[in-house]
Amino acid sequence: MTSRWAQPLFALLAIQVAAPGAPPTGPVPHRPAPPPPTMTIGRLHYDGGGDWYANPSSLPNLLQAIATRTTLRVASREKVVTLGDADLWTVPYIYMTGHGNVHWSDQDLVNLRRYLVQGGFLHADDNYGMDRSIRRELARLFPDHPLVEVPLTHPIYHLIYDFPLGIPKIHEHDGLPAQGFGIFLDGRLAVYYSYQSDLGDGWEDFEVHHDPPEKHEAALRMGVNLFAYAVGFGGAT
Repeated sequence: MTSRWAQPLFALLAIQVAAPGAPPTGPVPHRPAPPPPTMTIGRLHYDGGGDWYANPSSLPNLLQAIATRTTLRVASREKVVTLGDADLWTVPYIYMTGHGNVHWSDQDLVNLRRYLVQGGFLHADDNYGMDRSIRRELARLFPDHPLVEVPLTHPIYHLIYDFPLGIPKIHEHDGLPAQGFGIFLDGRLAVYYSYQSDLGDGWEDFEVHHDPPEKHEAALRMGVNLFAYAVGFGGAT
């Protein structure tokens, strides 16, 4: 599996500069390739009234887990983006959550559709209350690509950590089973919708929800898998 986000965004060329007409004075010096770019998660600031800023400690904790459990170079903090920002194109993984309404303008849909078609990844994480609106907006995003349940054999459940039963259940809410839905573009999972799970709550600091350690760990492991898939990464430390 490859992704444009998994490749260095630039490379240096070793060039020997000599005076006009002067012969080369020696071999071209070797210059090491630059390190891969530092990546981060984009927290989506959306319209509609939903609390897009919910779970403030969640993404820093997930980024720390990615940094310590893989060889990926990631920042310590997320970057807040909107669907009209130039910064949208600098993040490989967009995360959105909340308890309320989500609304995307027609131009938002154009921008997000382009971002996803070109290799980006969107993770919508229902924090109990956004289900109706996010399903509506995703149907507007790709009318010809319905939201379907992601099969348990998909790499997001096995890439680094194994989840044979699928996405873990972190918080109860309605007591329904946790489910992972997705939109596939040419066979690639471009949108992942975590429903009845509350991964973001599980990523938060312990003092916020007092989740059992095993729930916190399961949520982080699932998040590491999702980010690794989004950037085309297949290994761990």
